[in-house]
Amino acid sequence: SLARLKDQWTEAHSPVYDFTADDGVRHEVWIVDEDGAIDGIRQGFEQIPALYIADGHHRCASAVRVAEKRRAENPGFTGAEEFNYFLAVAFPADELRILDYNRVVRDLKDLSEADFLSLVSEKFLVEDWPPGDDGPIAPVRPHTFAMYLNEKWRLLTALDGTWDDGDPVEKLDVSILQNNLLAPILGIEDPRTDHRIDFTGGIRGLQELERRCRLDAKVAFALYPTSVEELMDIADAGKIMPPKSTWFEPKLRSGLFIHELRS
Repeated sequence: SLARLKDQWTEAHSPVYDFTADDGVRHEVWIVDEDGAIDGIRQGFEQIPALYIADGHHRCASAVRVAEKRRAENPGFTGAEEFNYFLAVAFPADELRILDYNRVVRDLKDLSEADFLSLVSEKFLVEDWPPGDDGPIAPVRPHTFAMYLNEKWRLLTALDGTWDDGDPVEKLDVSILQNNLLAPILGIEDPRTDHRIDFTGGIRGLQELERRCRLDAKVAFALYPTSVEELMDIADAGKIMPPKSTWFEPKLRSGLFIHELRS
């Protein structure tokens, strides 16, 4: 298997790069330059039934546009030129971690706090959680959300019947929050373009949500992370993930690998 080949190579050879970046993440890079090992890796990839594009869709689209432009400039292209390819990285699903991708909203859309909580309670069970704990809390199961409002954390649990359990996109927590709270209560119809909402990756911790509420936001929501299985189910169904629904780790250091385009 690819995992076995990787382990064999990394145990028998020293990395060409081994460093810890400013964010504390260690990066190790090996060059595989033996024909037998390369053939084994190629055969391993040929046995993989599917690869899922989990991140970088806009970068893929940009690479396609570059290739189309270069093809137009080089009508005799063969398809083997470097501009027909772009750099990608494949991670085994069991070595990939999806973190929560959280939301902060600048205002309550002219609602009082009491009116806002009343509307939220129509679709969610609203609780102080954990009782007596004033610190940051994180959801521990799907369909629950941690909400930070007026220096207080609350637990929101989506009520039964507020999502379509038969639709892999609609039952995602990001969709449940969008369809039952952000859009109907706060008026955020398109999170891609609405300037009132912002997003923060779970790698930054829940203290970041508290900081944003002290700085420039009114309310924040921490979500339970989307699972790799949910992502695959949506791709297999031919559907598209909602915006800002996954934060992936690990992330390669920008510029660690370069794909040089040549016409």
